[in-house]
Amino acid sequence: MNPISISQRPEWLSLGQFKLAYKRLLLPVVLIALVMTDITRNVTVNTLSDAFWAVSSYVAFTLAIYHYASILMSKENKLMALYNRSRHHQVAFAAILGALPGCGGAIIVTTQYVSGRVGFGSVVAVLTATMGDAAFLLLASKPEIGFAVVALGVVVGCLSGWAVNAIHRDDFLRPELKEPLQPHRRNNESQQTPLESKAINLQGTFWKGLLIPATIIAGLGSFQVDINALFHLPDMGIEWIGTALIIISMLLWAMTKEIKDYESTVAEDTKCIASHPLQKAAQDTNFVTAWVIVAFMAFELTTFFAQIDLPTFFSGWGAYMPLMGLAVGLLPGCGPQILVTSLYISGAAPLSAQLANSISNDGDALFPAIALAPKAALVATFYSAIPALIVGYGFYFLFER
Repeated sequence: MNPISISQRPEWLSLGQFKLAYKRLLLPVVLIALVMTDITRNVTVNTLSDAFWAVSSYVAFTLAIYHYASILMSKENKLMALYNRSRHHQVAFAAILGALPGCGGAIIVTTQYVSGRVGFGSVVAVLTATMGDAAFLLLASKPEIGFAVVALGVVVGCLSGWAVNAIHRDDFLRPELKEPLQPHRRNNESQQTPLESKAINLQGTFWKGLLIPATIIAGLGSFQVDINALFHLPDMGIEWIGTALIIISMLLWAMTKEIKDYESTVAEDTKCIASHPLQKAAQDTNFVTAWVIVAFMAFELTTFFAQIDLPTFFSGWGAYMPLMGLAVGLLPGCGPQILVTSLYISGAAPLSAQLANSISNDGDALFPAIALAPKAALVATFYSAIPALIVGYGFYFLFER
């Protein structure tokens, strides 16, 4: 056989020591291997099916509503004038922006602080209130808890921001800009390879066609309807369909961006501002789904092989759980926070850990904050950890001890 020429090699294989170019492909490859292995097939199919129908479908639906609503909320209005009127109002509006699912609001406030438009108290308020992409997962899986946590984030964010305003001036730790700050761009399309652009478009098409039917099936499943019997499918039919769909979505997601560093691993994929709302929803959905799969599969495989009941195991940790949630929340990026929320949804982590994580976590907003104002980012993160400690342990001692 003739060796494959350089020009014939697939784009996802690099030549240096046969290094895999798109390292995120490891996730769908491992999932396929688990499905093909007899001993892990049943637990993998059931877990992936639940992840797709009970999580991804609801997350995609929630994200689609969010991105369509964002179009209406992005225009200048009287609320923005009120926002800029006083530092007191700025803190309140910053907390509300931070409480919006995703990291967009927190990133906006962070860049406005560096530009001198808002004070340091607003930065603390927005970082305290934000949950990042983990909010989408919590709202989709446990909406009543999700809305309560979001509302709590607004309240705690406001109180924290006002307290900081009483201590520090607005320009506290603000760096001096040598040149005007350029508007934050969510994507530079020229940096995408043709393969990445095609994968991004395909995952948008994937969710555009599946959004409505997947949401309907997810809704029927929530009401305990036997989907296989309803649609005359063979036993485990809908489970295998969900498994196939989630693996396809992960294959598409794996080809949309290369992992180069910590930020590219744990931060959501960048998006073109002009992209269709469903395209943005698809990109965010697959990012959230990937981290949910990691958490769910780790949970189920640990339980399966080690015969350990993780909820019972973690219950023995008691007072350490809020501290664990807080510690993970201090990590930049949304990925680690989605893991904590997934553990809470699966019952492995208590609500106190979720609350501590929700308040301490800064999501992707911490990356531009570190790049633009590292000292301010470090102090603001420390300040957001204080209310996280109070709320997490307050809930633990009142309701869980």
